[in-house]
Amino acid sequence: MTIRKLHDGREDGLSPLESLDLGKVDSFAGLLQAMSQTAFGGRNLGEAYGVLGEMFDDADCSVVLTLSGAMTVAKQGLIICEMIDRGLVQAVVATGALIAHGLTESIGLAHYRYHPSDSDDDLYEAGYNRIYDTLEMESNLNDVEKLVRSVLKSQSPPDGVWSSARLCRAVGSRLAEMNQGRGILRSAFEQEIPVFIPAFTDSEIGLDVATWAMAEWIAGQSKEATALDSAEVLSAVPSFNPFLDLQEYARLAGGAERLGILTVGGGVPRNWAQQVAPYYEISNARLGTKWKQPQFQYGVRICPEPVHWGGLSGCTYSEGVSWGKFVSPNAGGRFAEVYADATVALPLLMKAILEDRDSRE
Repeated sequence: MTIRKLHDGREDGLSPLESLDLGKVDSFAGLLQAMSQTAFGGRNLGEAYGVLGEMFDDADCSVVLTLSGAMTVAKQGLIICEMIDRGLVQAVVATGALIAHGLTESIGLAHYRYHPSDSDDDLYEAGYNRIYDTLEMESNLNDVEKLVRSVLKSQSPPDGVWSSARLCRAVGSRLAEMNQGRGILRSAFEQEIPVFIPAFTDSEIGLDVATWAMAEWIAGQSKEATALDSAEVLSAVPSFNPFLDLQEYARLAGGAERLGILTVGGGVPRNWAQQVAPYYEISNARLGTKWKQPQFQYGVRICPEPVHWGGLSGCTYSEGVSWGKFVSPNAGGRFAEVYADATVALPLLMKAILEDRDSRE
């Protein structure tokens, strides 16, 4: 019988953990640094703080922020504005719903707390749209439509064709003129960074643009709207080309010295932003070009979805390495995964990041 030779962790180069001593913590940054020496979700959050700090401190790194979920309804919008205003991110990729609900705040409107005793049928009749535990008023979205319509009527995009980034810039410009409050699109316009909405028609803003196009078509007809066939009206489409977004984002990523990504949630924004490396790779293979493939050097993801469900939102950064989207950790890539509700994790992370940066300025 072979008797095991028991090893000492330190002699084998293992990193010992440290108990979290709150008596020695006097800042959010200090708390997350200490948590990185603990275990489980706390360690994940602490390690994410370390990766974010290095990524934001890398002057040659262009950071892409991807956003999904109801983060603006959940009152996280000002955190995103702060990141943009402080120059921490160089591009935003988001769902249209998140941007639309953020616009309600930008024009001085409010969201409300939902009470579980309220019937969803009654909410519908009252014009209250429920998003988990929060209410978005239908009248808010009508006011957002008026904003979008006013921009479409008064501004013309280059070559007469809209993209999500072009429209977001135009709306951001109008918000800056109105000066009714902070907002993601206003901050992005003022800091001259693009906001992309890849699944544009899957949003209130997309529907606003579609109804505007149909209204313009109806206005050019000789018949009253009530006499028009629905198939006729629904054939009217806006001058909108999503490939303008794809190419603008590809140019931005390709021109970066290094790339980093902070992903909140998953969905279309996550994958659309990450697919830029395979896009370059297949372009080289099919076009005969020799462009440098832009891979992400840093990455932090905050998403509660586990890997084993098989959905894209839960796929790991190591899986992304197999697609050529990320620099392998063996080649210097730094990544962190936080399996948590972003409304809990993001405020803690960004408070620590901003606190640390302020202390060094």
